[in-house]
Amino acid sequence: MAEYVPLKYYFDEQLAVRLSTLIKPHYPLFPQDAFIREVANKVINKELKQRVEIITDLLKDNLPENYIDTLNILLHCLGPENSKEEGMFKEGYFLMPVAFFVEKYGINHMDASLKALYEITKRHTSEYAIRPYLNENMELCILYLEKWINDENSHVRRLVSEGTRPRLPWAKKMEPIKNDPANNLQLLEKLINDPSKYVQKSVANHINDLTKDYPEEVLTWLEKNVIYKNSYQPKIVIHGLRTLLKNKDDQATKLVEIMRGKV
Repeated sequence: MAEYVPLKYYFDEQLAVRLSTLIKPHYPLFPQDAFIREVANKVINKELKQRVEIITDLLKDNLPENYIDTLNILLHCLGPENSKEEGMFKEGYFLMPVAFFVEKYGINHMDASLKALYEITKRHTSEYAIRPYLNENMELCILYLEKWINDENSHVRRLVSEGTRPRLPWAKKMEPIKNDPANNLQLLEKLINDPSKYVQKSVANHINDLTKDYPEEVLTWLEKNVIYKNSYQPKIVIHGLRTLLKNKDDQATKLVEIMRGKV
């Protein structure tokens, strides 16, 4: 059995070598050796998030001052899209500092940054990086989300659900869209029959998040807009109600009984 190595150690000198090797062809002035050396020195005794931020900040310090110029360089380093519905973290971890660069420095360039997050999420994930953008300009983000719902790439469709989750793990809790869970549910309604199990899981987790603060609204929505329209996959709904079912909520239990009668 392979020895477990904490994830934080992935963000070290070797990652600096990989990133600088990708960057150099698109920005010959990049000080590769100095960047690698500085990353190696600064990440010592640091935890995961600190290591990612150190690498991100050193990228900013050593790439063009203009955000758009640097963004274009980094986008050339993304590599091929992930064609699987797995590996977005394991195989895409090297892009975490790139996603964080957009999250931390791109808020004044909304359109360019959202388009960058669209590309990043096809290879890694933008579920964390998009959240400041939702807080900054919800109206603009909704325009992008509504377009992404119909994207052919399941990673992009998943971002619509996962990025707007109120209780996304390892992220700060976020209020529903425009402080109304109906706006979240409207997005989820268009994804609840998604053919991708990867997206289905996110939708179920999002529904479960909402039930913790808005159980009545979620149950009413499910009853009126999903179940009685026969527009749902039972496993997704049941998994989304798991917290209410665990707590023996009468209405949730009744809805599941109705679904099982129809299946």
